Amino acid sequence: MTIAQTMTAARMHTIGGEMKIEKLPMPTPGDMDVLVRVKACGIVPNLHNILANWPTWFPHMPQPPLPAVFGLDPAGEIAGVGKQVHGLKVGDRVYVNPGRSCGSCRHCRRGDSISCKHYAFQGYFGFSEHAMQTFADYPIGGLSEFMVAPASAIVKIPNNMDYGQAARLGYLGTAYSALKKVNAGPGDAILVNGGTGTLGIGAVIFGLALNVKKLLITARNKTLLEEIKSLAPNRIEIFSIEDGGVADWVMAQTDGEGVDAFLDCNGPGAGHDTFRQGLLSMRRGGIAVDIGAIAGPVEIDVHRLMDRNQRLYGSAWLTTAEGQEMADMVAAGIVDLSIFETKSFPLADVNGAISGIEQRHGGFSNYVICP
Repeated sequence: MTIAQTMTAARMHTIGGEMKIEKLPMPTPGDMDVLVRVKACGIVPNLHNILANWPTWFPHMPQPPLPAVFGLDPAGEIAGVGKQVHGLKVGDRVYVNPGRSCGSCRHCRRGDSISCKHYAFQGYFGFSEHAMQTFADYPIGGLSEFMVAPASAIVKIPNNMDYGQAARLGYLGTAYSALKKVNAGPGDAILVNGGTGTLGIGAVIFGLALNVKKLLITARNKTLLEEIKSLAPNRIEIFSIEDGGVADWVMAQTDGEGVDAFLDCNGPGAGHDTFRQGLLSMRRGGIAVDIGAIAGPVEIDVHRLMDRNQRLYGSAWLTTAEGQEMADMVAAGIVDLSIFETKSFPLADVNGAISGIEQRHGGFSNYVICP
């Protein structure tokens, strides 16, 4: 593959400002890096808030210094490899996990890179002031023709997964990682709050793939709930939160025992009551995982959690190993991503795509930018 000296990218110069399409120097991969020709980069409903409001809402979680090339969920083709990269080659079809860590702290050395104090999402935001070094090492996100990433961040994708579907792997993987944390499997009943959204649908399709016996799905939109149930009518039960309390419904569905696990996929704008209802819906020994990031202090009866031997986790993103597991499940035909309705935009239309994403078909919509 012939590599040019420059590339086209969408770059933001001011907080909340429109991205400008610009020519930038072609990035050069280090010895343990790969150069990826981006074919699709996912965008999600929260992206506008990330770009416009993040520095005000979460000043302790920095973004890349401006001007910056954003873009969280890229997929594409390897265009070049560093001299110490041996397991990947030019032409490989890949997803790039944007999670970056230092690689050498005690957390990274024991395989827990997400706990690294330098952890950041390339092209998005970091989790502490230490992320600034990470942004300096990997400054270009996925809204560009090319980007550089560590070889350790690469997920090889199968031929039956198109680039648009691969650009959804980050949010699918957030749900998949949560399912793994609760050891989801045969015999389990799992409650998913916000099950019709971007995260929730991932919990549904991978919960089914992991042979979960019963998925109890709550949301507000009854039409979308019916579409979710149609994915597996005998294993999925649905409930609109407009029709009453979640806990009472769950107990009726589980003969009074409660669910083995509860995944909350509701976002920062959601009320707290549905989350608390989810906690009340768990059996003794049940596990709750928050991946939706509801905002603000939530009143929780910690004594009840202790008495019932229950656990509450926060789970951020996925590991590259989990991403590869998901890709392998698609390759084997265990998971079918054709339920997603991909809508593609050229890089030149990135600003319109970000502002128009609210007109979507719940979590079934899959918006991507194709540089």
